[in-house]
Amino acid sequence: MLPNTGKLRGCTLFITGASRGIGKAIALKAAKDGANIVIAAKTGVPHRTLPGTIYSAAEEIEAAGGKALPCIVNVREEEQIAEAVNKAVQTYGGIDVLVNNASAISLTGTLETPTKKVDLMMSANTRGTYLTSKICLPYLRKSKIGHILNISPPINLNPVWFRNHCAYTISKYGMSMCVLGMSEEFRGEVAVNALWPQTAIYTSAMDMLGGAGVEKQCRKTDILADAAYCILTKPKSFTGNFVIDEHLLREEGIKNFDVYAVAPGHPLLPDFFLDVDPDTLAMKMEAHGASPAFREGKKSDIAEHEGLDRTKPEGPERGKHHVHFAAKNSGGPVMETFKIIQVAINEEVVRSVQGVYQFELSGKNFLKKTKTLEKTDISVLREQLIPFLKPFSPFCFFSGKLKPTMAFMSGKLTIKGDMALAIKLEKLMGQFNAKL
Repeated sequence: MLPNTGKLRGCTLFITGASRGIGKAIALKAAKDGANIVIAAKTGVPHRTLPGTIYSAAEEIEAAGGKALPCIVNVREEEQIAEAVNKAVQTYGGIDVLVNNASAISLTGTLETPTKKVDLMMSANTRGTYLTSKICLPYLRKSKIGHILNISPPINLNPVWFRNHCAYTISKYGMSMCVLGMSEEFRGEVAVNALWPQTAIYTSAMDMLGGAGVEKQCRKTDILADAAYCILTKPKSFTGNFVIDEHLLREEGIKNFDVYAVAPGHPLLPDFFLDVDPDTLAMKMEAHGASPAFREGKKSDIAEHEGLDRTKPEGPERGKHHVHFAAKNSGGPVMETFKIIQVAINEEVVRSVQGVYQFELSGKNFLKKTKTLEKTDISVLREQLIPFLKPFSPFCFFSGKLKPTMAFMSGKLTIKGDMALAIKLEKLMGQFNAKL
C-alpha cells in the first residue's frame, strides 16, 4: 500500500460524507500524517442499518493521529455547509483540501425513478458538490496546497451508461463537469481533480445494491484512500485530471493489488463508466476468472426452444402461487430451472417478495419467452422488475454460477423497476442454489 509521507501534517481537510465508507477511509489516511479532518456528514445518531456516525468517525481519526471536527452537514442545505466551513476556519484557521465525496444513488430507469429520488441525486451530487466547492473556495485559494477532489467518473458519453440509470448518471457527471469548469477557472490557485475506482468498492451502498456475497467481488476503500492521498500531495499544477485509482497507483510503483482486494484472487466487478462497450467489461471479467459462469451461460444458450403456448396451468392449483412459463418444448436447462422454482414457490416466499419478476430471454439460439412469478388472487403485487438476460440463461443465476450484480454491472443484465426487488431476487436465488 502507498506509504504516508507526512505532507498533509497540519493541513485541514473538509470531507463530505466522511462518517463511513470512502470518505472515512480518505480521512483516516490523512489522519496518519497528523491532518485536521472536518467530518461533514448527516449521521449524528446511529442509523438503523448503516454503521458509523460523525462522532465514531472522529474517534477513529484521532486514534489514527489526526484531529477531528465532526459537523452535521446535509450537502443539500447551503446554511449547514456554510456553518461547518465557518467552524472549520475558526478551529483550524482555514481549509486546505475539499473532498466532495457525499453522494446519492438510485440505479433505476426514467419511468421507475420517483421525482424525490431524482431531486435527491441532483441536489446531493451535482448541486451539493457545486455549493460546497463555492463556499470553500475563498479559503482554498489562500492555501499553499489548495485542492478540490471530487469522487466522480470520467465523462463517457456512450449511451449505454445512461440507458439504465439516466438520472444517476447525469448527477454524477454533474460532479465531473464541476472539475472541468473549476479546474480552468482557478488554474494556478486551486487544483481540481476527479477520482474514480477501476473496480467496485465494498461499502454499505454496495452491500445494499449487490446483496450477500458481493464483497468478494470488490476492493476495499483503502485503494481510493491511497489514490486520494497521492493526488492531494501533488502540486497545484496537477489539475483538471480524471484519475482512475489503479492507473495512478501503478504509476506510483504499486505492483501488488491483492492487498486491496476483499477476497484476493477472486474476480472483481468493474465499475461503471470506464469502458466504451460493456461487452468489453464482460470479456475482461471472463479473462480474470469469471469464465466458468460465462461458459455455462453459453452452453445453456445452445438448447433449442421453439414455439409459444401462453396457456395457464389448469386444475385445483390454478389461482394460487405459481410460475407461468410458456414454451412448446419442456426440456433444456431453462425449463428445468423454472420447474424447480415452481415447486419452491410458497405462501411465505410470495409474502416476503410482494413483487413480479418477468424474464425476457433473447440471443442467437433463444426464442423469446416470459417467466413470471405471481400470486393472481392478491392485488398488492404492483412493482415489476424486468431483467433482459442476453445471452445468459437464468440457470446460471439461480444456480449461483453468475451473480446478477456482476451481469448488471457488465451491461449483460438490464433492470427496470424497483431496485429493492432486485436485492430480494438475489436472496431468493441463494435459496434455490442448493436445489439446482
